Amino acid sequence: MLVLFLLVNLFAFTFLLAAPALAHCPLCVAGAAAGLTLSRLLGVDDSITGIWLAAFLGATSFWFTTFTLRKLKFPLKKPLVYLLIFLSTLWSFYQFKLISTHNGDLFGLPRLTFGLLLGGAFFYLVDFLDALAIKLHHGIFFPYQRVVVSLGSLWALSLTVYLLINYFAF
Repeated sequence: MLVLFLLVNLFAFTFLLAAPALAHCPLCVAGAAAGLTLSRLLGVDDSITGIWLAAFLGATSFWFTTFTLRKLKFPLKKPLVYLLIFLSTLWSFYQFKLISTHNGDLFGLPRLTFGLLLGGAFFYLVDFLDALAIKLHHGIFFPYQRVVVSLGSLWALSLTVYLLINYFAF
């Protein structure tokens, strides 16, 4: 009972002192991790899980870059951290044999690897284009734009991959 009391107070204290949430906040990253776990339990295709895993890794890298590497000033910091996190994740998946080919391949790659690569490139491109639109417009177009654009683009990509996998032969 004491542990529960301490946890509730810790969370309440954290939320009282929390700064406003940014586009790729830690809470969003934790929610993405929970969704990925649920997708594996529900049997979602590995290619679509890979897309969302890529978004999770992308959000993690953006959050890591924003909150921990603020003091480092070099121009390619964001893409380098993004690539480092992706490559280390892919390496660890292959090193510990977490990538299976029992579901078949897409374009010669295991489905999870295909989804990771496609989702990673797409997520970074969408984030770049959204940031460019915000910069050119001198502000956001509507509240929660970055969240809506990121999630909407991932849903659209997931639906496209689902339709291609299930209704067209590769």
